[in-house]
Amino acid sequence: MTAPLSRHRRALAIPAGLAVAASLAFLPGTPAAATPAAESAPSTAADATSLSYVVNVASGHRPSATVRRAIAKAGGTIVTSYDRIGVIVVHSANPDFAKTVRKVRGVQSAGATRTAPLPSAATTDTGAPQVLGGEELAAARAASAKAADQDPLESLQWDLPAIKADKAHEKTLGSKKVTVAVIDTGVDDTHPDIAPNFDRQASVNCVAGKPDTTDGAWRPSAAESPHGTHVAGEIAAAKNGVGMTGVAPGVKVAGIKVSNPDGFFYTEAVVCGFMWAAEHGVDVTNNSYYTDPWYFNCKDDPDQKALVEAVSRASRYAEKKGAVNVAAAGNENYDLTSDEITDPSSPNDTTPGDRTVDPSKCLDIPTQLPGVVTVAATGAKGLKSSFSNHGLGVIDIAAPGGDSTAYQTPEPPATSGLILGTLPGGKWGYMAGTSMASPHVAGVAALIKSTHPHASPAMVKALLYAEADATACTKPYDIDGDGKVDAVCEGPKNRNGFYGWGMADALDAVTR
Repeated sequence: MTAPLSRHRRALAIPAGLAVAASLAFLPGTPAAATPAAESAPSTAADATSLSYVVNVASGHRPSATVRRAIAKAGGTIVTSYDRIGVIVVHSANPDFAKTVRKVRGVQSAGATRTAPLPSAATTDTGAPQVLGGEELAAARAASAKAADQDPLESLQWDLPAIKADKAHEKTLGSKKVTVAVIDTGVDDTHPDIAPNFDRQASVNCVAGKPDTTDGAWRPSAAESPHGTHVAGEIAAAKNGVGMTGVAPGVKVAGIKVSNPDGFFYTEAVVCGFMWAAEHGVDVTNNSYYTDPWYFNCKDDPDQKALVEAVSRASRYAEKKGAVNVAAAGNENYDLTSDEITDPSSPNDTTPGDRTVDPSKCLDIPTQLPGVVTVAATGAKGLKSSFSNHGLGVIDIAAPGGDSTAYQTPEPPATSGLILGTLPGGKWGYMAGTSMASPHVAGVAALIKSTHPHASPAMVKALLYAEADATACTKPYDIDGDGKVDAVCEGPKNRNGFYGWGMADALDAVTR
């Protein structure tokens, strides 16, 4: 079954009435970022006809005088330039800007990062996470009180034993020298489960396409998406006797805010996020989003080709500088190795329309980029989540992302088949999606880095896959029990389209 599509690309839609905790996990589309400081926003942002562009040139030095003059002549204003990877962020009100500068000597590609003028058109939310109430908190605390060394809400976290994180914590909680960056909608670092492990120096607001280091700029406002805060808690909520426990509760977590107030993750912000992580000693990045406005970016389209190139350069640079990049596979139950997929959601910042794409040529970025760890989701019974995308050779590894409680019911005392996480304002609540699976893998990668501090990103990934618990295909896969096959799994037990190399294993991460 395929989840309904909206601009909330990684947002799980659970059929009404099926989940005890029927909530939605919102990624790229819910309100997500504060307005950048005035000095960070180019004056063209106020022009209702301006668009943002990336111009890709040779890397290693500042743009040539020829390119800079051509950009200005075509009506462009340079916002910033990432010289190490040759990506220039430009604003322009000239509708022919990209077409014009593509002809300039030294320009390798150029494209609009959006189809809506600056700022993007506002949209509305369609759901919210389920917040834990007082009675639920009290019951969970009572259950955890019976178990030694458990945080008060850990009894609700069926996902921790699913990857043996509870056993791993008996060995180590991870190293304070390891930092995981949550490239997302912002992180509330004042949350009592996040504050002890927050890395302020590695945190930033990248919404405008260049870093805003104003104190607290990485936080979501009260009206913005809680998604990044939820993800941060899944990774590194401190084991401090307060609330829940993260997969790697002893490592540092940083917030790199890349989604704008309307919830869009545009290319210039994503490039900025990877570059910031690369230059600030980040060991792992978690990417639970797709880069708007195109669900899939087709290389035969000159605009989309430029976006793929820009984000590819940035993610490769981050890995070159030592970061393991982990990303969510998506929530549409798509087979990403099929010959064609109908994409009804692009461009999601103006008027989307149906288009047929070849997922081997039209890429979800950063999920399908080379070197990125692509994560599928599983539920409380260890089966592929009803919504999780899949595909042999695309999915690298699986981890708990939750599912309808009616489909996959956890063992008591856990009550919800969704994933518990931190929420802004010192709260906790449930969400679900491959966006919840990805941070589990990011946490395990952080534990591997803690155990092997000198391991390169390639070695961390090799250990991540080698230590995963091989999981055979689910055949037939009829997750809703209606007698119809909901997805087809291909491949052997040790690498297949549902679970990749298998289920992430936190215990092996700290013992092998």
